[in-house]
Amino acid sequence: MTGEIAAAEVNAVKPMSSAAVAVEEEKLRLLREAVNALPVNAVKDLWSIGACVRCIFRLFGLHELMCAHPSLSISKWCDILEDVMRKKDVDTADHPQKDGEFSNEQSHQERSRETKFCKICFGILQFLYNDDSGTLFKKYSADDFALVIAELVKQQYQHIDSFSLEVSLPSAVTENDQAVWLYMKNKYRHELWFQEKAECQFISTKDILKLLVINPLQRLLGVKSTQSSFRVRLTYSHSDALTRDDVQEGNGGNKRRKTGFTGDLKVTGESVAPHVESSDSHIGDGDGPTEVCPKESQDLSCSYLMAQLDTVSKPCCLNIHCCRSSIYIGGRYLKYSRNVSQTRWVIDDERMGEASVEEIVGGAILPIFQGDNYKFHAAGREDIDVRMLGTGRPFLVEIQNAHQVPSEALIKEIERKINSLESQYVRVKNLRAVGSQGWDLMREGESEKQKQYTALVWISRPVSDEDMQMISSLKELKIAQKTPIRVLHRRSPLEREKIIHWMKVERISGSSQYLLLHLCTQAGTYIKEFIHGDFGRTQPSIGSILGCRTEILHLDVTDVKMDCFQAD
Repeated sequence: MTGEIAAAEVNAVKPMSSAAVAVEEEKLRLLREAVNALPVNAVKDLWSIGACVRCIFRLFGLHELMCAHPSLSISKWCDILEDVMRKKDVDTADHPQKDGEFSNEQSHQERSRETKFCKICFGILQFLYNDDSGTLFKKYSADDFALVIAELVKQQYQHIDSFSLEVSLPSAVTENDQAVWLYMKNKYRHELWFQEKAECQFISTKDILKLLVINPLQRLLGVKSTQSSFRVRLTYSHSDALTRDDVQEGNGGNKRRKTGFTGDLKVTGESVAPHVESSDSHIGDGDGPTEVCPKESQDLSCSYLMAQLDTVSKPCCLNIHCCRSSIYIGGRYLKYSRNVSQTRWVIDDERMGEASVEEIVGGAILPIFQGDNYKFHAAGREDIDVRMLGTGRPFLVEIQNAHQVPSEALIKEIERKINSLESQYVRVKNLRAVGSQGWDLMREGESEKQKQYTALVWISRPVSDEDMQMISSLKELKIAQKTPIRVLHRRSPLEREKIIHWMKVERISGSSQYLLLHLCTQAGTYIKEFIHGDFGRTQPSIGSILGCRTEILHLDVTDVKMDCFQAD
């Protein structure tokens, strides 16, 4: 292996109480007893094919004892294993110097192997990895490795209340687990220790890595590991690793069609098949520990394992990525300008309008939450030349991967900041953190919601009192609207039935041809077209009811009747 190992953490040794010393001594005693029960020949066999000491322990089901000692370095694990195995050699051998003994020379050879990476887990359980720049790192214990993750989290995120640890490994590592288990089963299935060993004790590389790291990480971060919106993902990749398909093709077999399955495999009495329960499931064949896979499957697995050992020359590349699920801030916005769109509007590289609600609100929220990006969602929309008044329109801002957690004080500060902008185009009210349930609040009753408007209308003839009474008397008026001409380029040509719930007419002082029309309609009604008729595409319309030409000059939304984000 080439390259220099990056400097390891040097932790200050803290004095331990006598009780703590006693506990540690008891743990080590139990560990030595468990190691003493391991078969010497099988341990040496695994070590000879390139397995690291942690892989050896996990292959014999000692994962609980490993997790109980997160601060033990890899060299300490080697000391314990070599010491116990050497004593067993001396105690059981008729000739102490017979072949296979853990002599001092062999011990030195095995120790030097531990400075290299494991051919089974590709160095993952040795906490040996390359970063994106190709720099080689080695952390000597689970505590050291967890410290790297914890420091990264603390650098990027000011506060977390829990975390979820996710691990992604190259498929070759999963196949290594499968192959080495089949190798052991094929070679030692007739030995008593193997027959007595419960196969469910086997634990995969992914599972043991998570078990080793989670407890130290919980301690360092001061929070629990659970199903959390904050995720820490360890992604290992490897460019040189063979797959079972590569080996089978190289041996002249027909290459299997890849199905996209990347989880662990379950060995059955008849075939090697995917274990569909979970990608984190144990590798084993359940009830029959002495069942053997067909010879073809065994040969393939063993051939794959042996070929893998000779071709991989470097450890995995590790990417540690932290992210938080989207945070949602909900509220209502009011728009006072007739030259501000709801979302950013650009046509042929030319901006339409002075600004947008999306940019004003989202631009104020994103820096405070230190998110990667944001998305703006609203319950419906108004045209750029339509003001949004009254109670305001419900909206959500989705902040992606926020590094700052929302607090009530922080949200009030955002509301104050937006409402104090010099432009005064947009104001917000009732801001609050709502979580993903904000979507349900937005959708709830959306199709049934009512909206109120005020329109300034011009009529081609003087308006009589009879005209005003007739319009005001219409209740629950059903209209048929074909898709307006102005939106046909982006909407399907359909005919929709809508309801005008009520209308009220107000005269404009000093004018007989202008009036204010107040109306309440079903959501989705095209108000402009209901007033001027859209060349007969909306029936009836105010124009057809009055029997004259009508035009809309200004339109305001005065109320969106939805329960969400109302004042407390």
